Amino acid sequence: MDEPLKVQRHDGVTTITMDDGKANVMSVRMLQSLHRALQQAQQDDSTVVLTGRAGMFSGGFDLAVFKRDPAETLLMLTEGARLTERLLGFPRPVLAVCTGHAIAMGAFILLCADVRIGVDHGPRLQANEVQIGMTLPRFAIEVMRQRLSPAQLQLAAVTALPYSPLQAMAAGFLDELTPVSGLAEAARVQMERLGKLDPKAFAATKQRLREPTLVALHQAIDADIADWASRFQ
Repeated sequence: MDEPLKVQRHDGVTTITMDDGKANVMSVRMLQSLHRALQQAQQDDSTVVLTGRAGMFSGGFDLAVFKRDPAETLLMLTEGARLTERLLGFPRPVLAVCTGHAIAMGAFILLCADVRIGVDHGPRLQANEVQIGMTLPRFAIEVMRQRLSPAQLQLAAVTALPYSPLQAMAAGFLDELTPVSGLAEAARVQMERLGKLDPKAFAATKQRLREPTLVALHQAIDADIADWASRFQ
């Protein structure tokens, strides 16, 4: 079975492209592939570009799993939560290139990157859990809290507000917008800038800045896993 993502390594940069041919859902397979790719990138002391196929960053967790297998559901949710913790604490720069829609877990992954670039027209960014009858996990709230203003956090989390690219940048989901034709060049410029940062100073400052978030996130994940275990086992 083909991997749901492609990994390219060149000149100290690991580019991870999610592409399952459909919505880039965060299945167990996709999540475990992402964990392996990031672990290898960390071992290589590599910066990371995380992107999706054209028109789709990620549609979020694989909803079919919730109807299929409680044990798989628990594993999928746990792997997803742990992925946000890995990304927020990653010691080298992480650039997310949002090629299209970023829904639910896709948006949470986007919020964990150090720099986020998106296309300026077409995609929808949304934490749609409340809309589809799910309670937003604690870990997702912590991930959103560290990027969104209190007002936008309320709108995004409690009312499942959908954002256009321009609205998403104003809210804090994205840092930069570009036409599709300029996405590769915008990513190149950002990686060149990030590549000039002192690695030790970057890692230490990122850890110092995010320590409160990482502590709260770890506690949130533990509480979420306890809830999921009681529900799905």
